[in-house]
Amino acid sequence: MEKKIRVLLFKPGLDGHWRGIMTVSKALSEAGMETIFFGFKSVEGVVEAAIQEDVDVIGFSCHSGAHLEWARELVRELEEKGVRDDFLLLIGGVFPEQDHEELRRIGMDGVFGPGTNTADIVRFIRENLESRVGKGG
Repeated sequence: MEKKIRVLLFKPGLDGHWRGIMTVSKALSEAGMETIFFGFKSVEGVVEAAIQEDVDVIGFSCHSGAHLEWARELVRELEEKGVRDDFLLLIGGVFPEQDHEELRRIGMDGVFGPGTNTADIVRFIRENLESRVGKGG
């Protein structure tokens, strides 16, 4: 039996817009992935949970305008723990399109803005996890 893809989703800080991340969580579950919605947590707590839960993907949604700062903090925490390469990192939310490339440069593997079809997120996760496994990841 094939191992289910495990995804941990969270909202950083006090960013109260949750509808999008709940929609994504439901779509990933319907696609056969195990999703853990960790809620509104600190980045440090999320990284600890991701390690303990042995997830494949960490994703977060940001609508507060602090998307670059939260992405940097997440990557920094993962690097400090020596586990950055253990996870596929995703960010979604409402932020300027011109920030997409910067988010990728910071270390977000997948960047998804408003109106993204959830099937595209499912496909992105599957394709990118397969390519990591194929490269010894």
